[in-house]
Amino acid sequence: MREYHRPVQFGGNEFDDTEGGQDPAEASRAAHESAQMMLARARKNEDPELLERLITYTDQHGLAELADLWSASPAHSLPGILWRLYLMRAFIAKNPVEVSYLFTAGQEQLSTIDPVVAGVEMPVGPEEVRFTADEVLRGAFTGDFAIALERAAAFCRVTAAGCTERANDVEAVDHDSAHMMTRRALRLSTMADEFVVGSKLWRADSLD
Repeated sequence: MREYHRPVQFGGNEFDDTEGGQDPAEASRAAHESAQMMLARARKNEDPELLERLITYTDQHGLAELADLWSASPAHSLPGILWRLYLMRAFIAKNPVEVSYLFTAGQEQLSTIDPVVAGVEMPVGPEEVRFTADEVLRGAFTGDFAIALERAAAFCRVTAAGCTERANDVEAVDHDSAHMMTRRALRLSTMADEFVVGSKLWRADSLD
Protein backbone atom coordinates (compact mmCIF):
# COMPACT_ATOMS: atom_id res chain seq x y z
CA MET A 1 0.00 0.00 0.00
CA ARG A 2 2.98 2.30 -0.33
CA GLU A 3 1.25 4.21 -3.11
CA TYR A 4 -1.34 5.32 -0.53
CA HIS A 5 1.12 6.91 1.90
CA ARG A 6 0.61 10.48 0.66
CA PRO A 7 1.57 13.06 1.83
CA VAL A 8 4.50 10.83 2.79
CA GLN A 9 6.70 10.34 -0.26
CA PHE A 10 9.06 7.73 1.13
CA GLY A 11 8.81 4.31 2.72
CA GLY A 12 10.09 3.17 6.08
CA ASN A 13 13.48 1.96 4.85
CA GLU A 14 14.44 5.34 3.45
CA PHE A 15 14.11 7.22 6.73
CA ASP A 16 17.41 6.32 8.34
CA ASP A 17 19.19 6.77 5.02
CA THR A 18 18.00 10.34 4.56
CA GLU A 19 20.86 12.80 4.76
CA GLY A 20 20.79 14.73 8.00
CA GLY A 21 18.44 12.25 9.68
CA GLN A 22 18.59 11.19 13.28
CA ASP A 23 21.04 8.68 14.62
CA PRO A 24 19.31 5.26 14.28
CA ALA A 25 19.55 4.58 18.02
CA GLU A 26 18.03 7.96 18.86
CA ALA A 27 15.30 7.49 16.26
CA SER A 28 14.44 4.09 17.71
CA ARG A 29 14.31 5.45 21.24
CA ALA A 30 12.10 8.36 20.17
CA ALA A 31 9.76 5.99 18.32
CA HIS A 32 9.30 3.68 21.27
CA GLU A 33 8.90 6.45 23.81
CA SER A 34 6.35 8.38 21.72
CA ALA A 35 4.30 5.24 21.04
CA GLN A 36 4.27 4.27 24.70
CA MET A 37 3.33 7.79 25.75
CA MET A 38 0.50 8.02 23.22
CA LEU A 39 -0.98 4.68 24.27
CA ALA A 40 -0.61 5.45 27.97
CA ARG A 41 -2.20 8.88 27.55
CA ALA A 42 -5.18 7.43 25.70
CA ARG A 43 -5.72 4.74 28.32
CA LYS A 44 -5.39 7.02 31.34
CA ASN A 45 -7.41 9.95 30.02
CA GLU A 46 -11.19 9.51 29.78
CA ASP A 47 -11.69 12.67 27.72
CA PRO A 48 -13.58 11.54 24.57
CA GLU A 49 -12.34 14.57 22.64
CA LEU A 50 -8.73 13.54 23.23
CA LEU A 51 -9.48 10.06 21.96
CA GLU A 52 -11.11 11.42 18.82
CA ARG A 53 -8.11 13.67 18.20
CA LEU A 54 -5.81 10.67 18.43
CA ILE A 55 -7.96 8.60 16.09
CA THR A 56 -8.28 11.36 13.51
CA TYR A 57 -4.73 12.67 13.96
CA THR A 58 -3.68 11.85 10.41
CA ASP A 59 -6.82 13.52 9.00
CA GLN A 60 -5.47 16.82 10.30
CA HIS A 61 -1.71 16.28 9.99
CA GLY A 62 -1.27 13.63 7.32
CA LEU A 63 0.97 10.62 7.77
CA ALA A 64 4.25 12.52 7.52
CA GLU A 65 4.76 13.25 11.22
CA LEU A 66 3.98 9.68 12.27
CA ALA A 67 6.13 8.37 9.44
CA ASP A 68 9.09 10.35 10.74
CA LEU A 69 8.59 8.79 14.16
CA TRP A 70 7.41 5.25 13.46
CA SER A 71 7.65 4.03 9.86
CA ALA A 72 11.22 2.73 10.24
CA SER A 73 10.33 0.77 13.39
CA PRO A 74 10.24 -3.04 13.22
CA ALA A 75 6.82 -4.48 12.49
CA HIS A 76 6.84 -6.41 15.74
CA SER A 77 7.24 -3.38 17.99
CA LEU A 78 4.67 -1.02 19.49
CA PRO A 79 5.54 1.94 17.23
CA GLY A 80 5.69 -0.37 14.22
CA ILE A 81 2.25 -1.81 14.96
CA LEU A 82 0.69 1.58 15.68
CA TRP A 83 2.14 2.87 12.41
CA ARG A 84 0.47 0.01 10.55
CA LEU A 85 -2.87 0.65 12.26
CA TYR A 86 -2.77 4.31 11.22
CA LEU A 87 -1.63 3.31 7.74
CA MET A 88 -4.53 0.88 7.39
CA ARG A 89 -6.97 3.56 8.54
CA ALA A 90 -5.53 6.09 6.06
CA PHE A 91 -5.79 3.56 3.23
CA ILE A 92 -9.46 2.97 4.05
CA ALA A 93 -10.24 6.68 4.54
CA LYS A 94 -8.76 7.56 1.17
CA ASN A 95 -10.46 4.74 -0.73
CA PRO A 96 -13.69 3.84 1.14
CA VAL A 97 -15.71 2.96 -1.95
CA GLU A 98 -13.02 0.75 -3.44
CA VAL A 99 -12.16 -0.85 -0.10
CA SER A 100 -15.81 -1.67 0.59
CA TYR A 101 -16.01 -3.30 -2.84
CA LEU A 102 -12.83 -5.30 -2.23
CA PHE A 103 -13.96 -6.37 1.24
CA THR A 104 -17.29 -7.57 -0.15
CA ALA A 105 -15.53 -9.48 -2.92
CA GLY A 106 -13.16 -11.01 -0.39
CA GLN A 107 -15.81 -12.21 2.01
CA GLU A 108 -17.59 -13.91 -0.88
CA GLN A 109 -14.41 -15.88 -1.58
CA LEU A 110 -13.47 -16.89 1.95
CA SER A 111 -14.93 -19.67 4.06
CA THR A 112 -13.16 -18.47 7.21
CA ILE A 113 -14.51 -16.47 10.17
CA ASP A 114 -12.40 -13.45 9.15
CA PRO A 115 -15.39 -11.37 7.96
CA VAL A 116 -17.02 -11.90 11.36
CA VAL A 117 -13.82 -11.11 13.29
CA ALA A 118 -13.29 -7.93 11.26
CA GLY A 119 -16.69 -6.78 12.49
CA VAL A 120 -17.79 -4.69 9.51
CA GLU A 121 -21.50 -3.90 9.64
CA MET A 122 -23.68 -5.34 6.90
CA PRO A 123 -24.36 -4.43 4.20
CA VAL A 124 -20.79 -3.35 3.61
CA GLY A 125 -20.38 0.13 2.20
CA PRO A 126 -17.98 3.09 2.39
CA GLU A 127 -19.32 4.33 5.72
CA GLU A 128 -19.15 0.86 7.23
CA VAL A 129 -15.48 0.32 6.38
CA ARG A 130 -14.59 3.83 7.57
CA PHE A 131 -16.40 3.19 10.84
CA THR A 132 -14.59 -0.12 11.27
CA ALA A 133 -11.21 1.53 10.78
CA ASP A 134 -12.02 4.06 13.49
CA GLU A 135 -13.34 1.37 15.82
CA VAL A 136 -10.21 -0.75 15.42
CA LEU A 137 -8.00 2.19 16.35
CA ARG A 138 -10.34 3.15 19.20
CA GLY A 139 -10.15 -0.41 20.50
CA ALA A 140 -6.37 -0.32 20.38
CA PHE A 141 -6.34 2.83 22.50
CA THR A 142 -9.05 2.02 25.02
CA GLY A 143 -9.90 -1.68 24.82
CA ASP A 144 -8.13 -4.98 24.38
CA PHE A 145 -5.15 -4.16 22.18
CA ALA A 146 -4.76 -7.78 21.08
CA ILE A 147 -8.38 -8.00 19.92
CA ALA A 148 -8.00 -4.75 17.98
CA LEU A 149 -5.00 -6.22 16.17
CA GLU A 150 -6.91 -9.42 15.44
CA ARG A 151 -9.73 -7.36 13.91
CA ALA A 152 -7.19 -5.45 11.82
CA ALA A 153 -5.61 -8.71 10.68
CA ALA A 154 -8.98 -10.17 9.70
CA PHE A 155 -9.92 -7.01 7.79
CA CYS A 156 -6.64 -7.12 5.88
CA ARG A 157 -7.05 -10.81 5.01
CA VAL A 158 -10.58 -10.32 3.67
CA THR A 159 -9.57 -7.27 1.65
CA ALA A 160 -6.51 -9.10 0.33
CA ALA A 161 -8.77 -11.88 -0.91
CA GLY A 162 -10.87 -9.24 -2.66
CA CYS A 163 -7.75 -7.81 -4.30
CA THR A 164 -6.77 -11.26 -5.55
CA GLU A 165 -10.23 -11.85 -6.95
CA ARG A 166 -10.17 -8.47 -8.67
CA ALA A 167 -6.73 -9.21 -10.13
CA ASN A 168 -8.00 -12.48 -11.57
CA ASP A 169 -11.02 -10.74 -13.08
CA VAL A 170 -9.02 -8.09 -14.96
CA GLU A 171 -5.83 -10.02 -15.78
CA ALA A 172 -6.84 -10.74 -19.36
CA VAL A 173 -7.76 -7.14 -20.21
CA ASP A 174 -5.66 -4.96 -17.90
CA HIS A 175 -2.36 -6.50 -16.88
CA ASP A 176 -1.16 -3.36 -15.07
CA SER A 177 -4.25 -3.18 -12.87
CA ALA A 178 -4.00 -6.88 -12.14
CA HIS A 179 -0.37 -6.46 -11.13
CA MET A 180 -1.24 -3.55 -8.85
CA MET A 181 -4.02 -5.55 -7.19
CA THR A 182 -1.72 -8.52 -6.71
CA ARG A 183 0.88 -6.31 -5.04
CA ARG A 184 -1.78 -4.79 -2.84
CA ALA A 185 -3.03 -8.24 -1.85
CA LEU A 186 0.49 -9.21 -0.86
CA ARG A 187 0.94 -6.05 1.19
CA LEU A 188 -2.36 -6.56 2.97
CA SER A 189 -1.54 -10.20 3.68
CA THR A 190 1.83 -9.21 5.08
CA MET A 191 0.21 -6.62 7.33
CA ALA A 192 -2.31 -9.21 8.51
CA ASP A 193 0.53 -11.51 9.54
CA GLU A 194 2.24 -8.62 11.33
CA PHE A 195 -0.93 -7.79 13.24
CA VAL A 196 -1.29 -11.43 14.31
CA VAL A 197 2.25 -11.55 15.64
CA GLY A 198 1.72 -8.20 17.36
CA SER A 199 -1.41 -9.56 19.03
CA LYS A 200 0.49 -12.56 20.37
CA LEU A 201 3.32 -10.36 21.60
CA TRP A 202 0.88 -8.05 23.37
CA ARG A 203 -0.73 -10.97 25.17
CA ALA A 204 2.72 -12.13 26.21
CA ASP A 205 3.50 -8.61 27.46
CA SER A 206 6.36 -8.47 24.96
CA LEU A 207 5.24 -5.76 22.53
CA ASP A 208 7.34 -2.71 23.33
